[in-house]
Amino acid sequence: MIRKIIKIDEERCNGCGSCVAACHEGAIEMINGKARLTREDYCDGLGDCLPACPASAITFEEREASVYDAAAVLAAKEKSSAPVLVHGCPGTRMGTIKREAAPINSEAAHEASQLAQWPVQIKLVPANAPYFNGAKLLIAADCTAYAYGNFHDDFIRGHITLIGCPKLDEGDYTEKLTQIITNNDIKSVIIVRMEVPCCGGIENAAKRALQASGKFIPWNVVTISTDGKILE
Repeated sequence: MIRKIIKIDEERCNGCGSCVAACHEGAIEMINGKARLTREDYCDGLGDCLPACPASAITFEEREASVYDAAAVLAAKEKSSAPVLVHGCPGTRMGTIKREAAPINSEAAHEASQLAQWPVQIKLVPANAPYFNGAKLLIAADCTAYAYGNFHDDFIRGHITLIGCPKLDEGDYTEKLTQIITNNDIKSVIIVRMEVPCCGGIENAAKRALQASGKFIPWNVVTISTDGKILE
């Protein structure tokens, strides 16, 4: 029958195995370091594995596929109680961070981290993570948090945070940022960069992504000096 089912791009797959853990039906396995849909009849087509993938290697497609067999899935679960084996770095697993609110002007508020999600590295974050919907997006060069002392309160608070270094990371961020902005309901974008020339890469990638998305989203750029000041 023709139905919606997941599709795994093995070239994009980084072998972390997060999708294996996220698939409650056991339809995905790790084979030769890559995730693979091994049981079409175990895939319910709901896509719990999609937001778990940090490489955005999983999408939906409609094609001829075996009918989802709920009874077979249940039987397989009852037969095997073995833990799911996850390969690769567990630090790339997506998650939302919930914190108890502290009064904004209190000492506790200034000491607390304001980070709301994980991961934060542009290359690792899933482009379709649920926390992007309705998000105010912060795209920051990673040195900015070290140079500017009050970075958490002034920039991270209330934002979904993405960091990167165009001088050290391979490739360009434009494609990934375009996916994030195009496929999610992003409310605003703030780009925080250092004054050094190489930081122009992260600013330009964000601007190209905003343009490619075709959306009219409020955005602005903040530049931090190497001695930790905001440049006008």
